[in-house]
Amino acid sequence: MASCYNEDGDFMTLKRSDLREKAMVILYQYDIMKQSDIKINVDDLIQQNMEIENEFVKDIVYGVLTHQNEIDALGNKYIKDWTIDRLDKTGANILRMAIFELKYTETPEVVVINEAIELSKKYSDDAVRKMINAVLDKIIRE
Repeated sequence: MASCYNEDGDFMTLKRSDLREKAMVILYQYDIMKQSDIKINVDDLIQQNMEIENEFVKDIVYGVLTHQNEIDALGNKYIKDWTIDRLDKTGANILRMAIFELKYTETPEVVVINEAIELSKKYSDDAVRKMINAVLDKIIRE
């Protein structure tokens, strides 16, 4: 768990699911800035979103950005008649984060899929949530 302060200045503890949400927001902001040709410093972007430094968030953000080509290729392999970059930016980054965790971390598969589905319920529509679930299911069966 990580610690930070909320909008009221109160000390709080963040769970891994909260940290994944922070990472998703950072990746979303990165995509928007990149699309708008705005110069991006990833460390600054992370710092703007996190009260204190957190290795888990950094690992996910840098991991997704570093391995994005491989992540997208794997995801696209299982998306029928679609590609990750055609998904909305939040859905695309939720899927990328989950694929990163499945392929490059020791996080249990069931946790990765559950976290991705919970994030997609909050930030994406039902069709994107179903697509994320189907792709992740096919990847773990691979």
